[in-house]
Amino acid sequence: MFNRRDILNTGALTFGGLVAACAPRTITTPAHTQVPPPAANTFMPDDDEALISDIQRRAFQFFWDNAYPKTGLIPDRWPTPSFASIAAVGFGLTAYPIGESHGWITRDEAADRTLSTLEFFIGQPQGDSESRDSGKNGFFYHFLGVTQGWRFARAELSTIDTALLMAGVLFAQSWFDRDDAREARIRYIAEQLFRAIDWNWITPRAPFVSMGWKPRTGFIPADWNQYNEGMILYVLGLASPTHPLPDGTWEAVSAKFEKAWGNEWGSEPHLQFPPMFGHQYSHTWIDFRGIRDPLMKSKGIDYFENSRRATYAQRDYAIKNPYGWDGYGEDCWGLTACDGPGDFKIELAGREREFFSYSARGPGDRDDGTIAPTAALGSIAFAPEIVTPMIAAMHKRWGHEIYDNYGFLDSFNPTLTEAPQSKLLHGEIKSGLWVDKDYLGIDQGPIVAMIENHRTGLVWSTMRKNPHIQRGLRRAGFTGGWLD
Repeated sequence: MFNRRDILNTGALTFGGLVAACAPRTITTPAHTQVPPPAANTFMPDDDEALISDIQRRAFQFFWDNAYPKTGLIPDRWPTPSFASIAAVGFGLTAYPIGESHGWITRDEAADRTLSTLEFFIGQPQGDSESRDSGKNGFFYHFLGVTQGWRFARAELSTIDTALLMAGVLFAQSWFDRDDAREARIRYIAEQLFRAIDWNWITPRAPFVSMGWKPRTGFIPADWNQYNEGMILYVLGLASPTHPLPDGTWEAVSAKFEKAWGNEWGSEPHLQFPPMFGHQYSHTWIDFRGIRDPLMKSKGIDYFENSRRATYAQRDYAIKNPYGWDGYGEDCWGLTACDGPGDFKIELAGREREFFSYSARGPGDRDDGTIAPTAALGSIAFAPEIVTPMIAAMHKRWGHEIYDNYGFLDSFNPTLTEAPQSKLLHGEIKSGLWVDKDYLGIDQGPIVAMIENHRTGLVWSTMRKNPHIQRGLRRAGFTGGWLD
């Protein structure tokens, strides 16, 4: 599948228009909003909760500062010049109401940015062109150019990234519920965007949804047919009022989940998926507490409890530290898809070590000693009792190197204490550890939303009201809890 590493390794930064359009810029915060966070190197939290508050505010600021106000497009990464990520846009649409609820921006500002974003997407061309369309049959390309919003390079039409975008769209639809023209327009466009998606078109191996499509080669020869972040994709596909997935789809998909049941690294059995994002993304918008499908009923838990167990398994894996990576332990853990130093092998302390660039990392799966703070922070709603103290310890130990304007940089590696600069695709060696230079939108998003869900449940309670979410869950066979 087309991914971020493909682009970086094919010289995307040589696209002259891209560099010009994505050059770092300053967007002035409106005078009536709160004062921005203090400089990261001067921030001294009074306690652990003050640190979590600061992390959330800074992660929100990533979206507010770096989205293009006229289009709402959000760069995949920053400050490295980048194409736009449609999944990051979905997280951004979720972040704006959170910012409003805290008084960081006004409701007018949140509504204006949201409406600009939706107007842009509803106006984008859809078709079979290789380079002058933004999507096809209601789906959008994974990455879009930041000037025209058309397909970027060789990006695939992405079903999961479209689903994450639509999750943010539907959240905006339910949040902006006032009786005025602007908010009515937000609700209307959100509905049109969701209704336009033809879920049945992209099921070449029905009932499973393909991971994507490309103009020249057609459907990607892989489907969403295992336990991972794709749950929200199927909930939305089943919810469609125009082109819904057929009855029995969830039963067929969840039957595939069974093979993931186990407890290889943790003490409690759960549906396993090594990178933590697979346990987080669907939960960002859907409150799975107390609602269960037939599979979870048979296991005696719900999907929220499953993610709690997965979070503990990540910590337990770091404590066991089977590969002997530096820093791992109770106060330093978290593996997910994130940046890494590069793709190379090097001898450290008399032992050959292999490292990767952007990759999906998990317990025993492409683990190269690279820690991503979002892996823990995106799980704070599941297990705050182990996430909060660990994040505080991480900030105290390495904050001077890994904590900057928008909070924790995407990733760091305490084992990689030295490496030739020519081998490093991302980041640099600083004070005896490798540190990424970038923030990634899809990693910042779960931080903003899941801290809010942990503290107030704002995203969950808003999405519970959305009739599409309710319909999708019921068609999947979920019952109990708030859904009843």
